[in-house]
Amino acid sequence: MAPTYDEIRDALARLQLPDGGTLVSRDMLRALMVDGSRVSFVIEAPNPQIAAQMEPLRRAAEATVLALPGVESVSAALTAHADAVAKPAPTLKLGGHPKPQQGPMKPSGVKRILAIGSGKGGVGKSTVSANLAVALTRQGRKVGLLDADIYGPSQPRMMGASGRPASPDGKIIEPLHAHGVTLMSIGFMVDEAKAVVWRGPMLMGALQQMLGQVNWGELDVLIVDLPPGTGDVQLTLCTKAELSGAIVVSTPQDVALLDARKALDMFNTLKTPVLGLIENMSFFTCPDCGGEHHIFGHGGVAAEAERLGVPLLGALPIDLDTRLAGDSGTPIAAGDSAMAQAYAQMAEGLIRGGMA
Repeated sequence: MAPTYDEIRDALARLQLPDGGTLVSRDMLRALMVDGSRVSFVIEAPNPQIAAQMEPLRRAAEATVLALPGVESVSAALTAHADAVAKPAPTLKLGGHPKPQQGPMKPSGVKRILAIGSGKGGVGKSTVSANLAVALTRQGRKVGLLDADIYGPSQPRMMGASGRPASPDGKIIEPLHAHGVTLMSIGFMVDEAKAVVWRGPMLMGALQQMLGQVNWGELDVLIVDLPPGTGDVQLTLCTKAELSGAIVVSTPQDVALLDARKALDMFNTLKTPVLGLIENMSFFTCPDCGGEHHIFGHGGVAAEAERLGVPLLGALPIDLDTRLAGDSGTPIAAGDSAMAQAYAQMAEGLIRGGMA
């Protein structure tokens, strides 16, 4: 099984620097990515002079990670700020009041922005977002994934990426990459165990930065993993980001559908087209008897899609391997299982429909 990024960070945290501390404690580790059995990361030195002396440490870091179970190849690069001796590297801060701006928040190189929403938490929206992003990438699309759940970011763990994004000037943010997907999340900027305790204006400021200041490059589609509910983030994105459309994720149970209908009504009110619905946790297949069990009810999302006249994009089962894959940082869509094929079919449908 592929290592998690926590296991890799823990291994590197045991590698002592000659002048004290570790790559982790000295915040020198950047762009840590896990792609199956392949691991890559960047070691950022304080200045070029120190970087020139760190080649033995770079080799030692590669060897340390290569010794972990499940790792077959490691690539570690050295970098440093060219002007670090004369001028300290700028500090990149997220949050604060949004800046007045003209025109939409849509990044110039992004063809489509696709929001993945839900009326409530716990329905698997982030899992669907991560796996759809990977599935679309495997179909040849250039895909970005923005984790807009400021208070509960989960994409860094699900995508197996960690490390603080670089910023050459304190303004432009260089995103991370994993499984072929370009990534940005507030989770890269704060400790995983720390709560983000912000009021609405700071949240909006961070969202504005992650859309407008990130070097997204040329993308066919930017998937936005929305927070639960119908709050500030949804309102701002729908009115200012020129969304191509939204997909709503729900479980089939009545309580989840009550909240999903609120999300659907919100998108309708904000003139954002709903491109389809996804029924998650649709059923459970018993591994012993092969029987199919509808734990959360059956057909509720399909009936809602029919009522609204929008496509049912997929019905996904409760699946242990999907959960394990998300926790380990390698989305199930990156493999060849039946679940990976289910996400591939959804990705193909989005492409055929011109949605991605």
